[in-house]
Amino acid sequence: MTAEKYSAVMALQRAHCSVRKYRDEPIDEALLTSLLKSAQCAASTSFNQGYSIVRVTDPDAREKIAAAAGGQQWVIDAPEFFVICADLLRSDHACRMNNLGEIEGYTEHFISAISDTAIFAQNLALAAESVGLGGVFIGGIRNDPRLIADTLALPRLVFPAFGFCLGWPAEPCETKPRLPLEVILHVDRYDAGDIDEQLRRYDETIADYYRSRSENRKQSTWTEQVAGALQKKTRDHMLDFMRGQGFLLK
Repeated sequence: MTAEKYSAVMALQRAHCSVRKYRDEPIDEALLTSLLKSAQCAASTSFNQGYSIVRVTDPDAREKIAAAAGGQQWVIDAPEFFVICADLLRSDHACRMNNLGEIEGYTEHFISAISDTAIFAQNLALAAESVGLGGVFIGGIRNDPRLIADTLALPRLVFPAFGFCLGWPAEPCETKPRLPLEVILHVDRYDAGDIDEQLRRYDETIADYYRSRSENRKQSTWTEQVAGALQKKTRDHMLDFMRGQGFLLK
């Protein structure tokens, strides 16, 4: 397929990048409502719609969250900041209303809610980018999920999965080259036979990108970045917090 044959949506998806600098310009309330309603049309496990979104407008709350996320200034500066949550509270009420007992913390239920949450969030990001907005997801809120839950009064069965900054981009951003399709696409059986060589080639691609991009140039590879992130961000507190919120009990 040539570039000229891509649909407008596909072209938009291929141009995605994380935006951390925003113009000092609000998002119209009607537009924001429309974006959120569009995001709600995402696929959902058994139509559970297992997510909620907290719009954080209080400056003090934003400062607390930004600090907990590792000093991410864009959480404070973005015209809009949301905490997107996996939410089984409504589902629990639905079970009780139909005399089927309470939700008892099954892992499968959490997986379905977190899947719904991620699909909703991506739908929101794509809708926003379609009108010229940009954003960035903030996984750093999980550094201190208890602070997030207390600050936003999140009840049991609601888990703060990640934050989302949104606004009008202040400057262009560059799209990072993704893994080659043949690395992630498997036919009939998973084939990991050439994985090290595939990753070495991809490391070269990413190293070239980091060296040549217009801003924030650095010396790094994909494997270095991913290994460092995963091994340093273990967040050992997470399981206890999640169980305290009523998840992963069974």
